Amino acid sequence: MVLVIAEKPSVAGEIAKVLGASKREQGYHSGNGYYVSWCVGHLIELAEPQHYDPAFEKWSLDTLPIMPSHFSTSVVSGTRQQYDVLRELCNRNDVTELVCATDAGREGELIFRLVYEKIGSKKPCKRLWISSMETTAIQQGFQQLSPLSEYDNLYYAARCRQKADWLVGMNATRLFSVIHGVTLKVGRVQTPTLSFIVEREKNITGFVKEPFYVVELNCNSFSVSGAKLKDKQAATVIRETCDGKTAIITSVQRQEKKNLPPKLYDLTTLQREANRMFGYTAQQTLDTVQSLYEKKLATYPRTDSRYLTTDMADGVPELVHRSASMLSFNIVQPIKCDIAKVIDNSKVTDHHAIIPTLSVSSVDLTRLTDPEQSILRMLAVRLICAVAEAHVYSEVVVTVDCEGNSFSSKGKTVVHQGWKGIEQSFLATLRDKPKDNSVDTEIPDVSEGQSFTVKADIHEGFTSPPKHYTEDTLLSAMETAGRTIEDESLKEAIQGSGLGTPATRANIIENIIKSGYAERNGNSLIPTTKAVTFMGIIDERIKSAELTAEWEKQLEDISKGILTEDVFMANIQSFISSFVDTIKHNPQTNSAFTSDKTPLGACPRCKKHVVEQKMSYSCESGKGGCGFVIWKTIASVPIPQGQAEKLLAKGKTDLIKGFEGKSGKVFDAYLVFDKDRNVIFAFPNSASKGHGGKPARQRFDSSKYTPEEINKMLDKLTGRG
Repeated sequence: MVLVIAEKPSVAGEIAKVLGASKREQGYHSGNGYYVSWCVGHLIELAEPQHYDPAFEKWSLDTLPIMPSHFSTSVVSGTRQQYDVLRELCNRNDVTELVCATDAGREGELIFRLVYEKIGSKKPCKRLWISSMETTAIQQGFQQLSPLSEYDNLYYAARCRQKADWLVGMNATRLFSVIHGVTLKVGRVQTPTLSFIVEREKNITGFVKEPFYVVELNCNSFSVSGAKLKDKQAATVIRETCDGKTAIITSVQRQEKKNLPPKLYDLTTLQREANRMFGYTAQQTLDTVQSLYEKKLATYPRTDSRYLTTDMADGVPELVHRSASMLSFNIVQPIKCDIAKVIDNSKVTDHHAIIPTLSVSSVDLTRLTDPEQSILRMLAVRLICAVAEAHVYSEVVVTVDCEGNSFSSKGKTVVHQGWKGIEQSFLATLRDKPKDNSVDTEIPDVSEGQSFTVKADIHEGFTSPPKHYTEDTLLSAMETAGRTIEDESLKEAIQGSGLGTPATRANIIENIIKSGYAERNGNSLIPTTKAVTFMGIIDERIKSAELTAEWEKQLEDISKGILTEDVFMANIQSFISSFVDTIKHNPQTNSAFTSDKTPLGACPRCKKHVVEQKMSYSCESGKGGCGFVIWKTIASVPIPQGQAEKLLAKGKTDLIKGFEGKSGKVFDAYLVFDKDRNVIFAFPNSASKGHGGKPARQRFDSSKYTPEEINKMLDKLTGRG
């Protein structure tokens, strides 16, 4: 028997169908010479510090830095049952070979290898590497299995990433939290990303708008503009000089230009455009395209490539045709499928670009969620646009002189819509159309030497502050972090690297939100007071985009066999040791938190300040006071600072997902106050409705119960909805 281990139950189910393992067992499928099981994500994690030494359980500067000579692992809480299934299957006498069928990427490799090593198996193992869940792709993948050893370097890179994150996060979080008396989560990639958000906020807050003035001439059928001036008096003089006078066209420049078709989607580009078009978060987009992948409607999502490989070329025309048949609008112009535009083996790494599969022609869109429909249409439209003709337009630049002052206007006329016509047809179907700031000025047929009697006016405006980061623009900043580095020698070495990878950036942004460092305000990401304070005191090396991008480049080099794991880890350990030692012995490291804790809001009971403590957000009156507290973790869900602030300000949090009782039952709820200002749950779904159709509420007095006691009550709570 061959044991196949996938990453998720849904993927295992699809593989089992193809292999003929039709019998469903507890935790696996069996049949036709195969057992097919799964990992439910990460089953194994690095052990906590106290595993190495009981003294590490207490957070203390004296125990830092914590650097195990050998990293141990443990089974993730809540996944023991599935791990035991895999261990039993792996150790069965009739199992002679294993197949690693976790997602074909760095983290997928890590998920399988940690289980394989924890079990202690020595049985031979092969690797399934596919980019589509379609039946033919799975069949071909099993016909072309590779020895697991061919992916050793990828595993080493994943293992280094995991260890580096543990070392930086564990040591830096404890270091700054102990010094400043408040929990300050530090992440190797999270903290530099947060620094971007905070720096942008500082630029916005410190921005001083300045007026500007532009003189405009109305030349009857078109207008021209002068230079942007800071001096209103100077603009007034030009306006008075030109008003009612004759303007002469001194130059007419016409040039035909092309906008080439866009490239196919990689994950980051898809996430950015989905955020811009639909307001989806990066995590929502990743979850959605992952779901489409598992439903055989899209190819593997966690890719950084925007091209296809030569072996796919013959199938592209049929795929384009099927994608077009799925769309709800008609493509008027014929699609001339220029396959060469999307084929480039040299620009495909582990996986090619994200595209629809041939199954899209038979999909019933009504059976998909709204986000799934939106993302699938985006993939289809992008594929069609990528192989379509260029957008051709004629650009006209007219220069006018009036009383010795120069004015100009630019306009363009579409010669051939090409791919833009397809894109515009798609955008026209959207309910909330993305803003298009480009305005094409209509310029009539004019020639040099023509003259006009003009009317002059002054347009007054103000300089604009930088915009808050959206997930679109933050993903772009993360992706291109290596290109913004000033050190030219370092820039050349890591210009292709950024903060995180396409597979991890969404989770990094979510962790920033969950840690209470930022909030979503519409589509904008706003840092909390805690984040601004934290970034003001944290060491520059930890929030350095340069250092993190350099580490990402080294991880990529490990996966290519260019750099060894030992060299990378030695560098990380040296950095941690030096960094911790410097901060511990820096006499100027005074807490910006403990001496004057930033209020999160007014206590709903006594109106004093609510401040952050190690385990809670509590009234500053303390134990002898009103006793108000919001626990930082309720029913296994971390409560971000931003949600605590929202609860205090508005009496209600956003919908918080994933509350979990001891039985493992999961539910979503709001946190609200009852009439006595105790924190209670309010359920949004109909199954939890109380009398009169209002959301049902279950009360717990947060001042009387610990988080552990709250968890014990949740079996009854979740039993009602």
